[in-house]
Amino acid sequence: MRTVALYGFICLGLLGAPALAQAPGKPAVPQVSADPERLAAAREVVAAAQGDRAAVLAAMKAPMAGVMQQMGITDPAKAQVMVNEVVLPTLSEHYDDLLAVQALSFASVLSKEDLKAVAAFYGTPAGKNLVKAQPQLSQAMLTGMQQWMGTLMPQLKEKVEKAAAAHGWPSEGKRR
Repeated sequence: MRTVALYGFICLGLLGAPALAQAPGKPAVPQVSADPERLAAAREVVAAAQGDRAAVLAAMKAPMAGVMQQMGITDPAKAQVMVNEVVLPTLSEHYDDLLAVQALSFASVLSKEDLKAVAAFYGTPAGKNLVKAQPQLSQAMLTGMQQWMGTLMPQLKEKVEKAAAAHGWPSEGKRR
């Protein structure tokens, strides 16, 4: 679950940076209809899976510093100041909104029975250990994903260039 939150924030920063320039306001929570029992079971799963809020937010420090650098604050020290002074307090302030979105997402995909089974799992020693291990797992998965994408980039670049040429689109280097 922390992986979902971490990747969600990373994607928000990497893909949605222009959205940050929009007018401030309360983030929209998707409207998903789920029966109250199903939604309650989903909230139980999210609460159990999240573990310690401070640990989740702390795990976001390094990735969010990278996002700040991509947004134009290129000095790593200044980027970290922005993460500590602006990003993390803002994320913390709206953290319950994230939990609500996650609960609605779970309720829209999993049955009430499955949600109860997942919540029960998180109550077991293995489930509790999984929650504790999530920061390390998230980092290992992120590193692995970056390495995997790195090995594919030359192939993707070549295929994209060929596909663009097949469409008659000029290469990016030749555009004016």
